[in-house]
Amino acid sequence: MLFSETISEILKVKYPIIQAPMFGVSTPEMVEAAAKAECLGSLALADLSAEKSVELIRKTKSLTNRPFAVNIFVHQIPEITDELKQQYSKTKKHLENLTQENNMEIDLPELESLKINSYHEQIDAIIDENCEILSFTFGNLDHQSIQKLKENGTILIGTCTSVEEALALEKSGIDIICVQGIEAGGHRGSFVSENIPQIGGFSLLSQVNDSVKVPLIYAGGIYNGKTLAAAKQLGAQGVQVGSILLSSNESALQDFEKKRLKNVNEKDIVLTKSFSGRYARGIKNKFIETIENSEYILPYPYQNKLTGEMRRIARTVKNDEFVNLWVGQSIIDYSELSTQVILEKLIQEY
Repeated sequence: MLFSETISEILKVKYPIIQAPMFGVSTPEMVEAAAKAECLGSLALADLSAEKSVELIRKTKSLTNRPFAVNIFVHQIPEITDELKQQYSKTKKHLENLTQENNMEIDLPELESLKINSYHEQIDAIIDENCEILSFTFGNLDHQSIQKLKENGTILIGTCTSVEEALALEKSGIDIICVQGIEAGGHRGSFVSENIPQIGGFSLLSQVNDSVKVPLIYAGGIYNGKTLAAAKQLGAQGVQVGSILLSSNESALQDFEKKRLKNVNEKDIVLTKSFSGRYARGIKNKFIETIENSEYILPYPYQNKLTGEMRRIARTVKNDEFVNLWVGQSIIDYSELSTQVILEKLIQEY
């Protein structure tokens, strides 16, 4: 038995191991493969439109009849002020010049043309599609959304990066809390403070376990049986894994991105706001070195939307100096086997 059966029973899976959402990396096929390993797959919906969310949910349902989670971003959308408009224009011009200097012709979007989606329209789509499990990050759901989802019988998994955030989620009635350590790859789920708490995962997990009564999932640095056992020892009833699946057969990463992963070392992995305006952990490259700590970083989601076209073009021309490649601090061999096989090996190791 991996853990106590509480989370397995709640999520209706044999093993309380969750494939991390990883927007831009995970796919419906990855969710299917995680389900085949009798773990919980996560479908990343991020801040997509309701229509696109429904399309991905239905595609995933066509591949598997087992439970899976859908994951959304619940960030606050900053008001568009004159100051933001000026900063956007200045940043847009700077990034276009920077990419041109690096042999990429890119026409970045104007502020007025951006489509910024609120998570509220996704909530209705998720309910209409009878999704059983919803995980979320970047904030906490508002009370009305929580009530609507609870009335639908949806299991809610919130993300915390501090004890304060864990207490806020518990008070809101969230069913399960995912404790995200500073070593985790990708975006930080912080929402109480702009200054993210840089707490080591196992220290945070132990403190959260002492502070709340709801079941906990741990995310950050899990890559083998020993790290999984350590998370259990410190109070986790389940774990979420992402980086070990980055190069998997079902990953959306391209070959040139997987090749970069093979050559990563510990000095390459940094926290940065440069691509999205929110802190995320990934591999340092020319774009990060140029933009980080500069005046050319807009608040999320505007920076994320502005750099999105740049990253799309960079992937087209296979330029890894201008794409975000999120990864955690635990460096491994990044297997290219199936997600199912990678997860089964992790279970076997434990």
